[in-house]
Amino acid sequence: MKKRTGLYSRRCFINGRLQEAIIFIEQGKITEIRTARKILRNEAVQDYGEAVLMPGVIDAHVHLNEPGRTEWEGFETGTLAAAYGGTTSLVDMPLNASPVTTNSKALNTKLQSASGKTNVHCGFYGGLIPGNINQLPDLIAAGVLGIKAFLVHSGINEFPNTTLEDLDTAMPLLAKADIPLLVHCEIPDGTGGFSDYSDPLRYQHYLNSRPPAWEVSAIEAVIDLCKKHRCKTHIVHVSSAQALDLIEQARENNLPLTAETCAHYLFFSAEEIPDGQPIYKCAPPIRTEANNNQLKEALNRGVLDFITSDHSPAPPEIKSLESGSFKTAWGGIAGLQSLLSASWAALKDWLTIETFIPLLTENPARFLALFPQKGIIQVGSDADLVVWQPEISFILKSEDLRYRHKISPYVGKSLTGNVIATYVAGENILVHRQNTIKTGTCILRPSKKS
Repeated sequence: MKKRTGLYSRRCFINGRLQEAIIFIEQGKITEIRTARKILRNEAVQDYGEAVLMPGVIDAHVHLNEPGRTEWEGFETGTLAAAYGGTTSLVDMPLNASPVTTNSKALNTKLQSASGKTNVHCGFYGGLIPGNINQLPDLIAAGVLGIKAFLVHSGINEFPNTTLEDLDTAMPLLAKADIPLLVHCEIPDGTGGFSDYSDPLRYQHYLNSRPPAWEVSAIEAVIDLCKKHRCKTHIVHVSSAQALDLIEQARENNLPLTAETCAHYLFFSAEEIPDGQPIYKCAPPIRTEANNNQLKEALNRGVLDFITSDHSPAPPEIKSLESGSFKTAWGGIAGLQSLLSASWAALKDWLTIETFIPLLTENPARFLALFPQKGIIQVGSDADLVVWQPEISFILKSEDLRYRHKISPYVGKSLTGNVIATYVAGENILVHRQNTIKTGTCILRPSKKS
C-alpha cells in the first residue's frame, strides 16, 4: 500500500504566520494540514526542520523569448532557473518572442513551443500595439492573464509602443472582460533622451537619459484613464519613488489600480553600479539608494503590491559586455532565479518575513486571478511550494545559474535565503537533476460569459 506523503516544518506559512505543520499532498493538491508533528504508520513525511515552507513564488513578469529568440533563453532553461530559485509559477510577456503575442495565432504558437518543456507553471499575457485592438477579444477568450502595452519604444520593433489614445480605446473592452491592462509607464517629455550620451560607458549618463519625470507623467496619465474607465490597471516595474504618492492616492480613491516593483530596484542602487558594466542596464533604470529605500517602505505599507524579476536575458554580445557601452547594450536584467533570495536580502531589515512572503505569493496570485488555487497553503490549493532558509546567505556563482547564458548582475553578490526544495504539483523539481520530468502546466484564464 502506497504511503501518504507529507512535508513537515516547524515554520510553515499558514494563515499569515509561521507555525508547525505537516502538509499532506495527493495528486498535486494539498489534502490535509496537520498542525502538529504526529505521523501515522501509513504516512511518509519529509522533515524540513526549521526551514520555512511556504507557497511557491509567483513571478508575474518574465521574458522567456520563445519561440523565435530561443537563443536568448527559452522555456526549458528559464523554467528550470525559476524552480532553482523557488518560483513555481511565472507569466511570460508578449514581446521578445517572435512572433510577438498580439493575436491568438501567435499565442497558439507560443503554447505549442512551451508544450512539454516547462518545469514550472507558465501563464501568458497578450499585447496591445497600434492597430490590433480587434485582436484582443480572441486573445482574452484564448486565456491570456492580462494585456501588456508600452508607452515608450519597447526595444522590439515588432512590438511598437501605444499612445494614451490607444489605451483610451482599449480599456473599455478590457474592463468589460475584467482583465488587467499592464503598462510600461515612460513617456519621453523632451528631457533626457536616448541620444543624451556624451559618454556611453558612464552609468550616470544612462540614468540621466531616462529621468523620473518620464515615469511619473506616464503613471499620472494612466491613472486618469483608470479613473475614467474603471479598468483593472497595473503599473509594471515602478522604479521612481516620485510616483508613489500618485499610486497611493489612486488606491485611497478605490481605483482598480495595482503596481509592482522589481528585485533589482531593491537590491542594487545607482551609486554602486560601475561604469562600463551594462549588465546592469534596464528600463526604467536602477535609481539611487535614497529613491530605492522609498520603494522598500512602499512595499511595507502596501502602496506597491508585489515584486517581480522582469527577467529579460540576452546573449553576452547583445549586452555589449565587451565594449561596456550602455548605449548599445540590450536593456534587461537576468534575475528570474534570484527573485526570492535577492528580494529578501534587500528587504529583511525593512519588514518581517510574514509581511514579505505575500509579496511573492498571495498578492501576485490575487492579481492574476489564481488565488486561492495558488499563492496560499490551504486544503484544496495546488501543491506548489518552496522550502528555503531565510537566515542563510550565499555568494551567487555563475555556475549556479540555470539560464541559457550564465550572466547576471547578481553573480558575485551575497544573497539571502537558500532554496532547498521546490515542489511543482507536488513533485520536488530539484531532486530531478537530470531534468527528466516536467510538471509545469500552461495557465490559461477561463473566458467570462457575456
